[in-house]
Amino acid sequence: MPESPKFPTPKPQGRYVAATVHEGIAYSAGMTPRIDGELTITGTVGLDVTVEQAQSAAALAARNAVLAINASPGGPIIRCLKMTVFVASTTDFTQHTDVADGASAALADLFGDEYLPARSAVGVTSLPSGSPVEIELTAAVAGLS
Repeated sequence: MPESPKFPTPKPQGRYVAATVHEGIAYSAGMTPRIDGELTITGTVGLDVTVEQAQSAAALAARNAVLAINASPGGPIIRCLKMTVFVASTTDFTQHTDVADGASAALADLFGDEYLPARSAVGVTSLPSGSPVEIELTAAVAGLS
């Protein structure tokens, strides 16, 4: 997935790298739904962010993780292995997997259903800059950096 005007390669929001590769395995930093460094949505799922909005945000965050890995010295991705989806939600919210399905749908669009990773969906009280979702992606890559 090359960089595009709509989805530029994400830049770190602090003192870290967007992705790192070791022996053919790439690890993305936590990716939020940002375009050009700006969050596209903020809030808490189940309070002021709907499941549908959170799914869209998760899809964008997953695409950002793919872009970060593909831009790393070891990229491009040859197989997604594991994805963790963090959902900033109310204490009574239970649809974490529905939100995570937005990220899985983005990966399926890019790579096909047969290359979907194992996945965890975790509810948390807050995420950086008020993001409703954050994605971590681990993938096998073509290079060995």
